Formats: sequence, C-alpha cells, structure tokens
Amino acid sequence: MQDPKENSIDELLIWLITVDRRLILMKSMRSHNVITASDIAHETNRSTQNISRALKELEYKNLIVCLTPDKSTWKKYIVTDLGKKVLQKMEDKYF
Repeated sequence: MQDPKENSIDELLIWLITVDRRLILMKSMRSHNVITASDIAHETNRSTQNISRALKELEYKNLIVCLTPDKSTWKKYIVTDLGKKVLQKMEDKYF
C-alpha cells in the first residue's frame, strides 16, 4: 500500500505538469531562493500576468509562499517544504 503523502505529491505533480505555466514556474523556482513574478516572466518570456496567475495557483496548493503579502507589487516568493518535495519528484521524472 502506498503512503498517502506520496499520493498527494503524485497528484500535485500531475496537477503541475498539466498546465504549462505551472511547470515553467516550478522549473524557475528550483534555481532561485527568492523570486518575483517579473523575474520569472523575464527569464521565461512570459507575461507577468501569466506568471502571477501561476504563482497564485501554486500558493493556493501550498507549494510556494509569499514573503511579502502586504505588498501590492514586487511580491517575493519561496518554495515551501512540500514544494521542495514535489520539485525533487519532478527532478526524478521530468527534468
């Protein structure tokens, strides 16, 4: 029988890879300790709005956390422990 935590990570992994902007965001997050939407948008040639939407989606799933939630712009994000576990699984399968 598989550990429920693994199922959760596998489900998150499937959720991530089904939408391109989420996968692009996670790839960017693995090489940065702290990042902003504009940093990722610049690196990936995506719109800031597209990346901001992905950031909100990942934050909702507890994969990342905003360090500056009171700011309206230039918010800074880091990967959570759960996000790091998902990134590790992604490294094994998709990177």
